[in-house]
Amino acid sequence: MKNFLYICLLAIGISICACDDALEKYPLDKPSSSSYPSNETELEMALWGCYGSLWLGTNYGMVMPALLDITTDIAWERAEVSMQSIGNGSHDANNSWVELLWKNYYISIARCNYLLDNMERAKAETTPVVYDRIKGETRFLRAYFYLMLTETWGDVPLVTKTLTLEEAQLPKTSKKEIVNFILKELDESIPFLPVHIGSSEKGRISQGTAQAIKARTALYNKMYEVVASETKKVIDSGEYQIDDNFKDLFKSGTQPNSKEMMFYINYKEGYRTPGIINGCTSRMGGGYSSKIPVQSLVDSYACIDGLPIDESPLYDPAHPFEQRDPRLGYTIVLPGTEYMGFQFETHKDSVECWNYKTVPATRVANQDALNPYATFSGYVWRKYDEISNPNELYNSETAFIIMRYADVLLMYAEAKIELGEIDASVYDAINQVRQRKSVGMPSISNKTQAELRSIVRRERKCEFAWEGLRWSDIRRWGIVEKAMTGALYGRPPRDYTHSAPEIDENSIPDYSAVSNKDDMRVIELRTFNSERDYVMPIPRIEIETNPALTQNPNY
Repeated sequence: MKNFLYICLLAIGISICACDDALEKYPLDKPSSSSYPSNETELEMALWGCYGSLWLGTNYGMVMPALLDITTDIAWERAEVSMQSIGNGSHDANNSWVELLWKNYYISIARCNYLLDNMERAKAETTPVVYDRIKGETRFLRAYFYLMLTETWGDVPLVTKTLTLEEAQLPKTSKKEIVNFILKELDESIPFLPVHIGSSEKGRISQGTAQAIKARTALYNKMYEVVASETKKVIDSGEYQIDDNFKDLFKSGTQPNSKEMMFYINYKEGYRTPGIINGCTSRMGGGYSSKIPVQSLVDSYACIDGLPIDESPLYDPAHPFEQRDPRLGYTIVLPGTEYMGFQFETHKDSVECWNYKTVPATRVANQDALNPYATFSGYVWRKYDEISNPNELYNSETAFIIMRYADVLLMYAEAKIELGEIDASVYDAINQVRQRKSVGMPSISNKTQAELRSIVRRERKCEFAWEGLRWSDIRRWGIVEKAMTGALYGRPPRDYTHSAPEIDENSIPDYSAVSNKDDMRVIELRTFNSERDYVMPIPRIEIETNPALTQNPNY
């Protein structure tokens, strides 16, 4: 009942700015819960409260989708044990991060429910097209939050109105029923959303965004006909295109002009900024290096001939980052490169590094080798590394991307591949992503269904690393047990691996035959319980306070 109480009360209190004593009087200086929203301005204010739910974050203020990657095979978290335990399989129903996720998603849904329940109050004072659009956006946001809930928990309570305390104890609704609800909500919202979002409204929902999230919902539930249909609509709209410069997608100055951006969380320095930089940056850059990419992700990027590193003649173990897919260096800070004004080097004998902030460059003590809490894998994230103020790592205006056009193209290709409908449009969709000008990987053609499936899975892993999609991908592909079992490796502290690991058809590396495997840093040993770990546990407090709610199996 604890968090259902949030659903009942926070929609009235926190998110809608209602009065403190609405039962006794109408306040003169703020809206009243008895009449709010009463006009178009208040209706828009309430909508911003629903959009504001996207900013709900946890560790370092990071938004929840990004942090899901930490619990997968491509990343690791050093500082926050509750997230770390999900990755290594030791979590249970007392996990604090799981409880926070659950609470925040239901707070978000409560905000949407309150607005949908009460927006009729403002209808007479609102332009009809504005009214319908706000209703469509609110229903979209509620559908998106339910998508995140079903992906992390499976069956959950479906709440579609503001609840009284007496109504708050609800049982689970099946994931299938909620997925059908999501698809219906999106279908009924799309006609009232604009096709084009102007520069003054960047970040708001368009028809294409809703179609793309509908496609993602269908993809995660293997409804490939729906995926192919919805992504084709987005492609044919002409509203979106692949950005030539991959790096520009993760820089605040260029994001607003990118036609690849579809659904994202905006930030403004001085008001709300993400903690993604401070928690991820190198020690020399002033950060904590607590959220890091791992060796298995680094080794998943192919060479520039398009072949995996265990097959390509271009791969040189002595110079492992040369002649590799450029997205590797755009996504991850690699040893020997410049980062935050310093040479980034994690070889433990590199006790000094170059400081490029001075002219000429000078040698300084290298905290990325000396600090005991420097990155445990030897790598840090470069994606989303921009800061607005060089003296303040908390200040960043870089938007976090929830959906971009590259995902639409790869969803379209995957759906057509799984349907056995392989034609020129499938190759074109994949090649648009891998051949953007700043990436320039070789085009693909004349592949079997199995080969195309493998290519798409590698593309998604490498294209969307640190964008929060890996959790669902490895589960729906049925590869999570292999991906999440065994040692999680970092680079050898004083070397590189002497040979390439074996890369399987799902781009999962196997280090068994690497001659200096024993020199690699073992960050942790992971286990995956196939009888329970496909979903997270319902928080213990929810089970104890809501007798109608049952725990997920084996938690």
